[in-house]
Amino acid sequence: MSDPNRRPEPSTDPAEPAALYEALSTEMQHVLVGNDETVEHLTIALLIRGHVLLEGVPGVAKTTLANLFARVSGLDHRRIQMTPDILPADITGTHVYHETTGTFELQRGPVFANIVIADEINRATPKTQSALLEAMQERQVTIEGETLELPTPFLVVATQNPIEMEGVFELPEAQRDRFQFKLTVDIPDRASERELIDRFDADPTLGPDHVEQVIDPAAIDAARATVADVHVAPAVKGYILDLVAASRDHPDVTYGASPRATLAFLDGAKARAAIHGREYVIPDDVKALAEPILVHRLVLGTDAELSSVNTTDVIAELLEEVEPPGAEALDAPAASSTDSE
Repeated sequence: MSDPNRRPEPSTDPAEPAALYEALSTEMQHVLVGNDETVEHLTIALLIRGHVLLEGVPGVAKTTLANLFARVSGLDHRRIQMTPDILPADITGTHVYHETTGTFELQRGPVFANIVIADEINRATPKTQSALLEAMQERQVTIEGETLELPTPFLVVATQNPIEMEGVFELPEAQRDRFQFKLTVDIPDRASERELIDRFDADPTLGPDHVEQVIDPAAIDAARATVADVHVAPAVKGYILDLVAASRDHPDVTYGASPRATLAFLDGAKARAAIHGREYVIPDDVKALAEPILVHRLVLGTDAELSSVNTTDVIAELLEEVEPPGAEALDAPAASSTDSE
């Protein structure tokens, strides 16, 4: 029986998911210190057409992280600074009247980009936040009755500050659910922060301009095709379903994970397996994605909130209580995915 945790030799072909991730990560580390897991999850999101919410206190490089990722991927990107006075048309665009010609011309908004960086998304009003709902789900926007397709690939990378209460609007559940992952960008440890000050002492201008494009859209498309072919054993699908069902039945949870979360587990686990050089998913792939997929989707009950229970605690309980399949159920990458569980 083969070892499901064994990682094959890495490929140097950027069209291979493992090599694509390695290229992105290596180039970003010229500026970025730490945050390896965040870069991995951003790569997974790119490969599964997912959106990402980055949360962290001010000054931990959330926006820099998003800009670096956009630059090294070589994709067209636009940054939107969310404020309470920004309007939906400032995001999607509108028709502008030209007095000289007496005609209206469509002025496309910043949402028409491969990567849209929505900085401090929770500073925008719910009305403005809703302008992103259609774009995030349908990959299109409707402007004055006209439906327009967005570029491919398309993903939203949004940032928010968890500690500010004044002048912010909590994201509605429908919008949170459209983010495949919510990633926490933490304050670096002492060693990482020392490396940070040494780098900026040597070059105070260090920033996103110091990285280069290392992949292209063709490599992304090829890597996505590889991810789509990754095998998921029936037992692993059952494990995903068990985790999602347990989130809905947990006594501290009022609203559990949605079917969109179930699909995020499936697609994300396939992408994680691929960037780790495997052609099949193992339970560790599912476990590694449990927190970023569920942490923003679970709605806790009042009693849980009064007891200081948080969603991270609940997710840890779910992973402890739900039994993953054993290795004997996984060693069949060539098996038909239609086999009964």
